[in-house]
Amino acid sequence: MTLIAGWDTETTGLQPGDHRFVEVAILTYELESERLVDTYVTKIDPQRSIPADVQRVHGIGPNDIVGCPTWSEVAEEVRRRLEDAAFTVAHNGEGFDVPFMNYELGRLRLPALTKPVLDTMLRGRFATPNGAVPNLGVFCAALGIDYDPAQAHRAEYDVDVMMRAFFNARRWRAFKDPDLDFLYPAQEMSLAA
Repeated sequence: MTLIAGWDTETTGLQPGDHRFVEVAILTYELESERLVDTYVTKIDPQRSIPADVQRVHGIGPNDIVGCPTWSEVAEEVRRRLEDAAFTVAHNGEGFDVPFMNYELGRLRLPALTKPVLDTMLRGRFATPNGAVPNLGVFCAALGIDYDPAQAHRAEYDVDVMMRAFFNARRWRAFKDPDLDFLYPAQEMSLAA
């Protein structure tokens, strides 16, 4: 059984160092059966203000984080859950979530993430007619998954739809990159040949 973790973060802004996490969602699946085996979602008190324009994007404001744990209280658990997976899946993971996460882990003197990340934004160029990187809504639509913009930018919702789209892409063999052959078990490969 291969465990994979789909994950997403919501923050107070885009720049690591200046900004902090306000929400983290990690959904762990069994790759072969596509079965959800664990859900971890937490809002986080960023110990700083949340700009109004950012609140309009993810809908998380000061009242939503009252009594929530701080990053120092959840960081080790978040890292453990991501490191327990064989690999992780994140939309814009390489460009945003992983660098932000590694900065925040480093701030607490915790090791950086080591597991490979499959970035559905970078690996999802097949979803757009011109090969551009797709936003999550475009990626989901191309893979037959309904995407509700009214629920977008909440970490758990984004992970859920991203992972359903990921599993369709895997099932439909849409990921063509040779370095992603590990997604397809040897038995499946021989049947397709």
